[in-house]
This record gives sequence, structure tokens and C-alpha cells, in this order.
Amino acid sequence: QVQFVESGGGLVQPGGSLRLSCAASLSRFSIKAMGWYRQAPGKQRELVASITSGGNTEYVDSVKGRFAISRDNALNTVYLQMNNLKPEDTAVYYCHLNPPNWYAWGQGTQVTVSS
Repeated sequence: QVQFVESGGGLVQPGGSLRLSCAASLSRFSIKAMGWYRQAPGKQRELVASITSGGNTEYVDSVKGRFAISRDNALNTVYLQMNNLKPEDTAVYYCHLNPPNWYAWGQGTQVTVSS
């Protein structure tokens, strides 16, 4: 059974940083494109960052220059370094394949940016 286990969220002040981790129990993880998604209250889930098997990255405009996605294939883990956080980054963050398929979503990790 495929699982995505996200961690690293928390409460941080505006301008602060967090590093999220996602452990994925995927076979052949190294060849899978992965993504970090977020869902704010009352909004649809959106893709914020993605990384290909070759390490190419893409970001939604609102996080460019502030977030960085990376992966460690030896650990089946994908990371999201978030800097200069803003209140509008408040959301539950999830990882999944990019694009996602029928695998169940993890529980996510809550990120709250507030003074």
C-alpha cells in the first residue's frame, strides 16, 4: 500500500522558515515526478512545487524565489524548504505524485503563518 507521510509543519511568524519532509513508500521512487500541494481553508488543493526524476523543478508564481523543492532518492523522501513565509501560505501541505493518481493522499502537515 502506497503511503505519503508529511511532516515538518507548524506555527511560524511572517518572514520565518520551515522545512517540510515527505516520506513516500513508492517503488521505483527515483523515476517518479513528485509534487508538493497545499489546500487552504475554503480553497481547492493546488500544486505549489514539483520535481522531476531528473531534478528539474517548477513553482507556482506565488512561491517562486521563496520555496525550494528537493528530493533524496536513497530515502524515498521529498522536501520543501519554505523561506520568507507569508500569511497567505497558511494551508495544509501534502505531497503526491505529479500529476497525482489514485493513491490515497496522506494526512498532510499544517503550516500556519501568523504573528
